[in-house]
Amino acid sequence: MASARLSSYGWKAKFGGVNVSDAQRLKALEAENGRLKSLLANSMLEVDAMREMLKGK
Repeated sequence: MASARLSSYGWKAKFGGVNVSDAQRLKALEAENGRLKSLLANSMLEVDAMREMLKGK
């Protein structure tokens, strides 16, 4: 039950005073941001791997 209170408090702290459409848009933007961060991290790993591979030649 404590986790329900914490998540309810966190939700109120994050979305208090925001209308539903703005909250939905914020959630969508946060999801897209997470996806883009993941893509960037994967690209950076690929670049690093290529640099290491080229050093060996």
